[in-house]
Amino acid sequence: MELVDQLRLTIPEEIRSSEDVLSQKDQILNTAANDARRTKSMAEDELRERLNSNELVIQAETRAAQTVRDAEERITRMLQQSEAEALSRKTEADAYALRSLRNMEVELGKLSGSVRKGIEVLAEQTASNMNSRRYTEEEATAGMLR
Repeated sequence: MELVDQLRLTIPEEIRSSEDVLSQKDQILNTAANDARRTKSMAEDELRERLNSNELVIQAETRAAQTVRDAEERITRMLQQSEAEALSRKTEADAYALRSLRNMEVELGKLSGSVRKGIEVLAEQTASNMNSRRYTEEEATAGMLR
């Protein structure tokens, strides 16, 4: 029973840990998206200020596009890393649960054997007591007939 209690306590911790990783992933993605929007907005502002010169406009557009691509790549890397961490934690939690269940199976097998042995001993004692009682009743009946 102690193993079951430990399993009940540990598995939710692993699940909460996985949920924390997913939550962190969402926060990282939101931060990266906000950074990308802010950077893009700043680049657009800069672009508007430099509209007087065509060369500066082209440079600003190129820079803004590169900034957006960089932010998107960063978001993609962070998402992949978060998903890999979540999968790893889930795999570890599943492996722990499997080990715990196998240990419980062994313990239950031992308990089942003990119960079976107790039943056999009690059945033998009961049968012995019943045979002894029949013999005594038969002697008493035979004595009364004499």
